[in-house]
Amino acid sequence: MFQRLSDRASGEVIFTFDGRPITASVGDSVAAALLAAGIRVCRTTPVSGTPRGPYCLMGVCFECLVRIDGMDNRQGCLVTVQEGMRVETQRGARTLTMEPTQ
Repeated sequence: MFQRLSDRASGEVIFTFDGRPITASVGDSVAAALLAAGIRVCRTTPVSGTPRGPYCLMGVCFECLVRIDGMDNRQGCLVTVQEGMRVETQRGARTLTMEPTQ
C-alpha cells in the first residue's frame, strides 16, 4: 500500500482525475497524488487494453502515461500537480490531436 512518510504537508491543491476531485499535497507529482488517493490504474495498453499504473516514479518506465489538460502521453511521475488540473486515464494509443486548454 502506498502512503505518505509524513503528515507534514505544505499545502493542498485540488485537481480532477476522470472528473473526480482529488486533493493532493503541493509539490506532489500527478502519479504520486493518484497513488496516495488509492488510484492504481492510469492507462490501458494500446494493443490488449491491459490496465497499467505508476511503477518506477522517476520517468524511466512510461507506465504512468496520462492525459493532462487535453494532452496525451504525459508522464504523470514527471508532472507536478497544479490547482484545477484535469487529468484523465489514457486509454490505448494517444490521439493525434489535442483539445484546446480551457
